[in-house]
Amino acid sequence: MRRIRARLLLAAVVAATTVATAGCTSDRDDRDDRNEFRPGAADAGDPYVPGRGNGGYDVSGYRLRVRYDPATDRLTGRATVTATATGNLSRFNLDLIGLDVSRVTVSGAAARHRRDGSELVITPPRGLPRGTAFTVEVDYAGVPTAVPDGELGSGGFLHTADGAIVLGQPESAATWFPVNDHPSDKATYDVEVTVPDGLAALSNGVPGQRSSTGGWTTWRWAERAPMASYLTTLVIGDYRVETGTHGGRPMVTAVPAGLPATGPEAASLARTGEIADFLASRFGPYPFDSYGGIVVTDSRIGYALETQSRPVYGPGFFSGGRPNPSVVVHELAHQWFGNSVSLAKWQDIWLNEGLATYAEWLWAEHRGTGTAQAAFDRRYAGSSSRLWQTPPAEPGRQNLFGESVYQRGGMTVHALRVAVGDPAFFKILKTWAAEKRNGNATTDEFVAVAERVSGKQLDKLFAAWLHGTERPPAPKRL
Repeated sequence: MRRIRARLLLAAVVAATTVATAGCTSDRDDRDDRNEFRPGAADAGDPYVPGRGNGGYDVSGYRLRVRYDPATDRLTGRATVTATATGNLSRFNLDLIGLDVSRVTVSGAAARHRRDGSELVITPPRGLPRGTAFTVEVDYAGVPTAVPDGELGSGGFLHTADGAIVLGQPESAATWFPVNDHPSDKATYDVEVTVPDGLAALSNGVPGQRSSTGGWTTWRWAERAPMASYLTTLVIGDYRVETGTHGGRPMVTAVPAGLPATGPEAASLARTGEIADFLASRFGPYPFDSYGGIVVTDSRIGYALETQSRPVYGPGFFSGGRPNPSVVVHELAHQWFGNSVSLAKWQDIWLNEGLATYAEWLWAEHRGTGTAQAAFDRRYAGSSSRLWQTPPAEPGRQNLFGESVYQRGGMTVHALRVAVGDPAFFKILKTWAAEKRNGNATTDEFVAVAERVSGKQLDKLFAAWLHGTERPPAPKRL
């Protein structure tokens, strides 16, 4: 994600608790009593996003079939969630904000359900033993809502003049489908979106066959690589959609129909393939089955977001009237760092943003418009004391998208490059992307990979740049 300007964030982080890792855990102890069933946790345990995510099961896939009418702002949907119990479950939760649920089944049998704020609490007719695969089907409907007081400003489901825009970080998915809404539980997605004829309905992944009947068109999308829930998107409206291929994979880009076909927005998206190929030369093979990007003109979207395989770019990035390849570089870099290799806990967001910021410096170096060293020098010399008082690896919830995460994160990556040299540095990035592909990771794991690949002890470097509260001495120059 890249922001246009700083925004006020939410209040300080709540007291730290243990964060659930990939697959989430239930609130059960370590006994393996197959006759003891307990409720799954109603929270993933991440203090940066209290109340988000759930425990007791691991989702492998979502099938979403939704219908949206912009004239009434009403959405109807059926979500099919395929999961495996990680504990002996008597009941479990899904996150769902504001929509009404009419029916729930678990593995084909009617299940009791109730709402508890933004939680959908489901009690199957029989307990689910640990290791049991099960399918949850939820019918729901209503007028979707935005996420109130989002850390980035407006997010969630935003009704627009001609349709809707659905995205946001760290949460948005629960505003349009029931979900285990934490990046530690990644899953595949099949999405069918039915909208009035003449409107586009854009989402993640590989496009499927469209069909029309009775004045409505159904758009189909499939993301087969595991995806964190906040990386899902839905953009509905009057868009000029360009389809093609790049490297044998589908490429889908879209800009609002009211923008000129030769404008800076379309020109920026047209460089997606070129930029992705450059990043692949530095980070390893592109990790997904499709490429693309979507530009939106709604002023409430004051950021760009790395929605998987198809980033969404807010209007402010093109307000200068010129193409902006740097923001495309940043969001495409996230396809490796943030999307394919995802966070296990939000505290480690510097792994996403520091590496994506550094990708912009590498692009400038590649294009001959600047060097990574020069970019580092400018930020190091111009940094404020506040930047150094906020450790990027422990920013606190209020600084989740602050400058330390981005700029000090990028400087940390450069300090690593200087310390180990280019051959080891680029090997570290490729190894990290390859070994953690489709998974979740932590800062400690990144440090371990960097030390193993480089053969150097790097504790002092990372302690100073990621955890310290004073400005470290500048590393020697490249």
